[in-house]
Amino acid sequence: MTDARDIPVLVVFGATASGKTSLADTLFSQSSSPCPGEDFSFFKGRAEIVSADSMQVYRGMDIGTAKPPRSLLERLPHHLFDIRDPREQFSAGDFVRLADELCRSISGRGRLPVILGGTGFYIRNFLCGLPSTPESDPILRKNLQDRAEIEGTAAMHRELSAVDPESAAKIHPNDEYRILRALEVFLQSGKPRSAHDLSSRLRPGYRFKVIFLDRPRAQLYDRINLRVAEMFEQGLPEEFARLLEAGHDKAEPGMQAIGYREFFLTDPPGADPSRIREEIARNSRKYAKRQEVFMSSIPGVERWNPEDLPSIYNAVLDAFRDSVHTS
Repeated sequence: MTDARDIPVLVVFGATASGKTSLADTLFSQSSSPCPGEDFSFFKGRAEIVSADSMQVYRGMDIGTAKPPRSLLERLPHHLFDIRDPREQFSAGDFVRLADELCRSISGRGRLPVILGGTGFYIRNFLCGLPSTPESDPILRKNLQDRAEIEGTAAMHRELSAVDPESAAKIHPNDEYRILRALEVFLQSGKPRSAHDLSSRLRPGYRFKVIFLDRPRAQLYDRINLRVAEMFEQGLPEEFARLLEAGHDKAEPGMQAIGYREFFLTDPPGADPSRIREEIARNSRKYAKRQEVFMSSIPGVERWNPEDLPSIYNAVLDAFRDSVHTS
C-alpha cells in the first residue's frame, strides 16, 4: 500500500554497458536527439538522476568508471558524481543517506527522482533498508587494521573465507576496508555478515518502480568488450598515470575499481597495456554476470530490453504521469 505523500522514485538498474546512460539521455534529457517516430517528451526537464555507482563518486576517475559525458550532465541534472577523493570510503550507508535527501529535494521541486546505476548493493539497500549489522567498534577495527598491516590483506581475506565464505566470495581480495568490516561484524556478533539479512520488503515512504535493463548475454559481452577498447582509445592509461602521479595507490578504495586495479598487475603498474585491457574486459564480464544474478534479490523488479524504449517509456509514464509538475 502507498500513501499519497509517498515520494515517487524510478529505479533503473543494469549491468555494466547495458545502456543505462543512453536510456536516461533519450527519456529524460533536454535537447537529446529524438527517436524517429517516437515522442518521449513528457519527462524532459522534469527528472533528475541520482547515480547508484560506487565508483563514479570519485574525482579524477572518469574514463575507467564510464561517467556520462559533460554534454549530458549539462542537459540532465546528475547527482553523486565527483564527491569523494579516491582515498575516501563511500559506503552503502552513505549512499542511502544522500539518496534519501536527494529524492526528497528533487520531488519537492516537482521533478521525478531517477536512481540509475549498476551497484546492486546500493540499490537494494536503498529499496529495502540497511542490514542490521552492529555498529563499528573503533578498538576492534584498529586491531584488525594493525593485523592487516603486518599479515597482509590477502591473509585477512583468507581468514574471512574461513568464517564467512559468502561474504568473502563477494569481496575482492585487495578490498581491505570491506574485508575488515566483514571480519569486524563476525567478531562482534558471532555471525557472518551474510547472516544479517536485508529485508525483502520495500521501504515505506516511497512509491517505487524498479526496472532492470536486460540484454542477451552475448550482446552484453560484446558491448563490454567494445567499451573497454574505447576506454583505452579515450586515454585510460594516461588517466591512470595521472592518478599515480597524484600519489594514489592500489590500497585506496577508489583504486579498487575495475578499470584501475588491473593496472597494478604489472611491474611497474601499467607496463603491459594489452594484458591490462584483456583483464579489464574479463573482470567486467564477470561483474556483469554478478549484477544480473543480484537482480533476482531485488523485490518487484521488471525486466525490460533496453532496445524497447517505447514500452519502457510508457511504463514509466503510466507510473509517474501525475507525479511531476507539467508547467
